[in-house]
Amino acid sequence: MKTLNYLHLDASALQGVIASLKQLLADYQVFYSNLRGVHWNIRGRGFFVLHAKFEELYNDAAAKADELAERILTLGDMPENRYSEYLRTARLSEVAGITRSDEAISLVLESYGHLIGAERALMAQASEAGDEATAALMSDYLKEQEKLVWMLVASSDSNIEK
Repeated sequence: MKTLNYLHLDASALQGVIASLKQLLADYQVFYSNLRGVHWNIRGRGFFVLHAKFEELYNDAAAKADELAERILTLGDMPENRYSEYLRTARLSEVAGITRSDEAISLVLESYGHLIGAERALMAQASEAGDEATAALMSDYLKEQEKLVWMLVASSDSNIEK
C-alpha cells in the first residue's frame, strides 16, 4: 500500500503541490550556494557579524532543502539532486563575486522576497489540496523568514527597504 493511502491524501490533487515543492527545492539549493559564496567572500566593515550570520543562513537553507526533499518523498515522488537541474529550473540565479555588505544583504533580502512569495503560493496550493502538513511547513518558514527580513532591513546601513 502506498504512503498516501495511509495519509488520506489524493495523489492527483497533490501533483501541483509536488511540482511547487520541487521548484522551491531548486531555489533553496541555489540560495544555499549563493549564501556560501557571500559567507566566504564578505569583506570590510561588519565582516565578523555577517560572516557568522551567512553561515547561520546557509545552514538553515540546507536544513530546509532536506525538509523539502523529504516532503516530496513523503508525497510519493522523488526529489531532484543534480545541481545542473537546479540551475535549469530555479527561479533564483547563481551569483559570484559579492564582497560588500550592502550587496550581500540586498542579495539575501531579494532572495527571501522570492522564497516568501513562493512559500505563500505553495501554502495556499497545499491547503486547497488538503495537504495541511505542507501548508504548516510553509507557515513555519514564513514566520521565521518574515522576522529575519525585518531584522536584516533594520540592521542595514542603506535604505534597501521596499
